[in-house]
Amino acid sequence: MTVARTICLGFLGTIAVGTLLLMLPPCVEDGTWNDFVTALFTATSATCVTGLIVVDTGSYYSFWGEFVILLLIQVGGLGYMTATTFLLLLLGRKFRVRYKLALQESLDSVGLSSVSQLIRSIVATTILIELTGVFCLLVTFVPELGVRPGLWQAVFHSISAFNNAGFSLFPDSLMRYVSTPWLTISISFLIILGGIGYQVVFEGFLWFRNTFSKYGKRFRFSLHAKTVTSTTLFLLIGGTLGFFATELYNTETFQPLALGDKAIAAWFQSVTTRTAGFNSIDIGQMTIAGLFLTIALMFIGASPGSTGGGIKTTTFRILINCTKSVLRGREDVVLYQRQVPVELILKAVAVVMGSMMTLVGATIILAVSEQGLEFIQILFEVVSAFATVGLSMGITAKFSIFGKLVITAIMYIGRVGILILMSAILGDPKPSALEYPDEDLLVG
Repeated sequence: MTVARTICLGFLGTIAVGTLLLMLPPCVEDGTWNDFVTALFTATSATCVTGLIVVDTGSYYSFWGEFVILLLIQVGGLGYMTATTFLLLLLGRKFRVRYKLALQESLDSVGLSSVSQLIRSIVATTILIELTGVFCLLVTFVPELGVRPGLWQAVFHSISAFNNAGFSLFPDSLMRYVSTPWLTISISFLIILGGIGYQVVFEGFLWFRNTFSKYGKRFRFSLHAKTVTSTTLFLLIGGTLGFFATELYNTETFQPLALGDKAIAAWFQSVTTRTAGFNSIDIGQMTIAGLFLTIALMFIGASPGSTGGGIKTTTFRILINCTKSVLRGREDVVLYQRQVPVELILKAVAVVMGSMMTLVGATIILAVSEQGLEFIQILFEVVSAFATVGLSMGITAKFSIFGKLVITAIMYIGRVGILILMSAILGDPKPSALEYPDEDLLVG
C-alpha cells in the first residue's frame, strides 16, 4: 500500500459510500430507489468537487439526498486525507510516517513536523470562510425564499462555492441572479479563496496580522504565494476582458444586460470557469471564441493545495517561464529571482503531457460512442470533467450509460491527479545509480 494507492483508494471508498447512500429511497424526492449510474455519477461529481449533473439536484433529490451531496462535497474539497486525519485527531490517534507522507502528497505541502496543527488550521479556516459566505448569501436568499429555505440555500451554495464544486439547487444554476451583484460577487470571492490554496490563505492572514499588529513586523511571502497570487490575478483579469469581448454582442448571453451587469457577468464567468462550475449565463449559447476561452481557463484550473482541479496555476507559470528562458537563451528557469529546480520543471511537463493524453483519449472514445453530439460539446464536457469544473453545454444527461461512465472516470482521474494515479498503478519508482551520456537531437 503505497502513498499514491492510499489516496486513490480513499477517494474510491468515499465515492462508493456516497453511491450507496444516494441510492436509498429517503435520498430521492419520490421515495423510490435511485438508479445506480445516476447515483454513481452524482457521488463522483460531488466527491471530486466537479458539479456535472445528469439530473436536477434540487428537484430530483430530497433534503437528505442534498445533505449527502453536501457532505461528499466537503470531504472531497478538504481532500480524503485531510478529512480522515481530522477525524483521527478528534479520536486522539497518532500518525505513522507513511500516513504523514500520504497527507503531504495530498496537500502538496512540504514538511511533516506539524501535521496536526496544519489540519486544525485548514479545518478552522474552512469553517470560518464558509460561515462568512453563509451570512453574505442570506442577504439574498432569505428575503426571496423565506427563513428556512433561504438558510439551506445559503449553506449549500456557500459550501459548494468554497469547495469549487459548482453544485446548485436551482435548475439554471445562478442564471436568475446574473443581475444581482451582491450574490455573484460573494460567490466569486468564496471560489477564489477556495481556489488559491490553503497555504496562500494562511500567508495572507499572517501578512495581515504582522502588518497591522502593534509591532508591525515585516512578513516575507513565499515563492509559492507570489506565483499563485500573480498568476491568478493575471488569469482573472485576462479572463474577464476576454469574456467581455467575445460575448459583448451575443444576444443570448451579454447583449441584453446593462453595462454594469455585463462587467460583473464577465468577471463571474472568469472566476467560475477556473474550476467552480457555477454559471450566470447560458453556456450552451456562448460564442465559439467564448467556449474555447472557457476550455483554456478550465484546463489551467486552480492552484496546488486548493479545492480546485486543472493542471494548476503554478504548472502553467513554470511552463511560461520555461518558454521565456528558451527565447532569452538561458539554461535556467527563474521566478521572482529564485531558480526553479529541474525536478519541478519535469513534473510540470509530465502533468501537462499526462493531462493532454487523458483528454485526447477520452474525447476520441466519446466521439465514437456519442455520435449525435458535436465535437466542441464533447471536448468541452471532457475538459470540464477532468479539470473538476462542472460547466456544461447542457449535454451531460444526453450521454449514454457508457458515456456517463467515461465522464465519471475522467472526473476521478482529474481529482486524484494523473501523476498520483499512475504512481498508484505502477508503484513507487525504484532508485537507480545509472547515468547515461548526453547526445543532441533536433527539437521544434
